[in-house]
Amino acid sequence: MKNTVFSRSEYLEKIKKEKIMVRSVQIAILVLLLAGWEIAAQAGMVDSFIVSSPVRMIKIFIQMAGADLVTHILYTVAETLIGFTLGVVMGFFIATALWFSRFASKVCAPFLVVLNSLPKIALGPVIIVWSGAGAGAIITMAVAISLIVTVMELSHGFYSTDSNLLTMVESFGAGKTESFCKIVLPCNIPVLFQSMKVNIGLSLVGVIAGEFLVSEAGLGYLIVYAGQVFKMDLVMMSVILLGFIAFIMYSAVSRMEKIAVKLINHI
Repeated sequence: MKNTVFSRSEYLEKIKKEKIMVRSVQIAILVLLLAGWEIAAQAGMVDSFIVSSPVRMIKIFIQMAGADLVTHILYTVAETLIGFTLGVVMGFFIATALWFSRFASKVCAPFLVVLNSLPKIALGPVIIVWSGAGAGAIITMAVAISLIVTVMELSHGFYSTDSNLLTMVESFGAGKTESFCKIVLPCNIPVLFQSMKVNIGLSLVGVIAGEFLVSEAGLGYLIVYAGQVFKMDLVMMSVILLGFIAFIMYSAVSRMEKIAVKLINHI
């Protein structure tokens, strides 16, 4: 018994050390990339006017680190979260409806493929006319980009559920709704969160695309403005901020997934 406990503790310690090692290597790579970028800019190996440099971006960040920059960040984050939430909720209900009706699923399958392949940004002018020039158009763009991916991934996951499990619960008299709630949905929690991980990035892409077209605030607006007045330091700083925001949002979804899995395992 002691050997088993000892082996388990050794395994957990090994996992912990591996996580620390992975994170350390990631940080080291990031530091090396930033250092190499700065050295290349200082040595004239790259045009710092075009690609900026870490030091110049820090300076412009400090200059703008006030209410204006916070406002732009909050606009982008809020629009992304709203678009992401709407895309996931709508996609979940559509995918669920398609699972309940295999006929509807077969009818909609080719249309979903076409819609997924369609460049949503090309519909930007139509969305602006339909939703109006404002946050509504930007959020609609985010939903348009993320919705179809959610529907397709969840539909595939629902229909890939172990048929033996479904047959078993149906043999005990379970109906379609009970089979979905007891088997299909719990089995596809990982699929749901995987689609959410993809969609949080797609929603951010949709928001930035919308802000490029019509916006008076947000990091997308800031990038367009900075490009027009040739403030490339501001452009690159905004891009780095977008990467940081995407990382934070992805990490939040991953954390939610771990919590959901623990809750399900305890039920």
